[in-house]
Amino acid sequence: MNQTTGLVGVIELTRKFTFNPKEGIDNPAMVISDDAEPCSGPTLRLCVLKREEGESFSFHLRVERGCLGHVIRHVTPWGVAERGGLRDGDRLLEVNEGFVDNMTHPKVAMRIKLSGRQLCLLVLDGEEYDQAMSQGHDLQALAREHRGEGCSPPRLCHIIRDTSSGFGINFLPVEGEKGRISVSLVSGGPAERAGVCQGDRLLWIDGNTVSELTNSVLSKMVKKCRDHMTILVIDSESEQSYARRRMPILPTLAGSHHNLPHTPRKLQLVPGPEGYGFLLREERTPSGCKAHVMREVHQGSPAEMAGIEEGDLLLEVNGEAVESLGHEDIVDRVRKSCQQVTLTTITALGQEFYTQLDLSPLLFCGSNAVEQVKETENLAPPPLPVVMEVPKEEPVVLPTVPSPVPSPRLCVLQKGPLGFGINLGCVQDTPGTFVSQVALGGSGSRAGLQVGDVVMEVNGQNMEENCLEDVMVLVQEGGHSLSSGCGEEWVQQART
Repeated sequence: MNQTTGLVGVIELTRKFTFNPKEGIDNPAMVISDDAEPCSGPTLRLCVLKREEGESFSFHLRVERGCLGHVIRHVTPWGVAERGGLRDGDRLLEVNEGFVDNMTHPKVAMRIKLSGRQLCLLVLDGEEYDQAMSQGHDLQALAREHRGEGCSPPRLCHIIRDTSSGFGINFLPVEGEKGRISVSLVSGGPAERAGVCQGDRLLWIDGNTVSELTNSVLSKMVKKCRDHMTILVIDSESEQSYARRRMPILPTLAGSHHNLPHTPRKLQLVPGPEGYGFLLREERTPSGCKAHVMREVHQGSPAEMAGIEEGDLLLEVNGEAVESLGHEDIVDRVRKSCQQVTLTTITALGQEFYTQLDLSPLLFCGSNAVEQVKETENLAPPPLPVVMEVPKEEPVVLPTVPSPVPSPRLCVLQKGPLGFGINLGCVQDTPGTFVSQVALGGSGSRAGLQVGDVVMEVNGQNMEENCLEDVMVLVQEGGHSLSSGCGEEWVQQART
């Protein structure tokens, strides 16, 4: 039956079409029937973020009460994140093709921090995430499906020249494909031994993306590589898969690291009768970067027994990166470890190697890290002066006995140029909020707040069982002043 209103015709369908295989997709019932099946399964989105020097990614990653997963919040309008496709309420599944939904919040935040200026995030809309969880979907399997079958990650290969065949590799432009370089190998040569395969595509060499280099510049760069070179390669099929997804192929995506000459080490130290047995100094590396250097490693001390050597650089304390921390903050973290401390270190040569590649050495911990655990009963160090040295101040002696049980403190803060001068953190699925960072010279520091303090009250309201979001709301409502009751009773719990 047809009805006409003005120039607009409205058609009422009074009968249901039956699918005829001979008509195939031309059958109108395939298009307009209400019986058509909707698309099933969550829709994952790949967001590629690229920031400039000094620019942030312009979003916050949060763990919220009543919300599963890692939640994207505070996406700055027209910022890097929004331009990359992130939306408020998205749930983060992968960082640089590494599944993170089952990781703790600090570990995910560290992955993002180590990514440099480019970041590839796989996300799911908040409502779809909740629905997928309620329906029992395997999100990790969905993420693998999104990448597609047969797609292998790139490989980071360190090649050492030998006298007979040089590097054993030639780079050839791919005909008709600007900026793409193919690899030709000498059978059994250094490049092949370093993990490079015949026909691989060259993506990156010694910190430089080859798509941005002319053939002459690439040739000059190879000639300057006297004894070694580090390259990023991928097979041609996988390269095409990344291109279809419009995803950049970055060193941070490397699935394997062949023949790298330097890797960080994770060392667990148990203090002896006089402590750990080394000094820590803040120095400048040859490249001009600030570094925390281990000096005066005493013979027979826990530090020496764990493998620390003179001039090693400190990268992490108990899994927390120290690059952006002040010297006093690091001393404080080691002090609070008391019974045992885990240090991630690297040699000075190793630090310079990664600095020249514009990569963080912490990307290469994981399975390559050397872990050494020394039990107290296996140590018999002589009495030694054990200090952590603070520049231009008297050395600070590290205690080897637990500190007395602290009592709650009332800290009154006034907002200044640095705000309140603190950052707050929490542990996923655990009530309570703790101070994760204190700005030197800020209001929080002057009020006596310390990293690891647990927030017990905010402006007179008890916050011991509240989540981070509730605490932040009260802080914002407090305006330019804030009174906070803090204690250290839950510091160990907050850090597990």
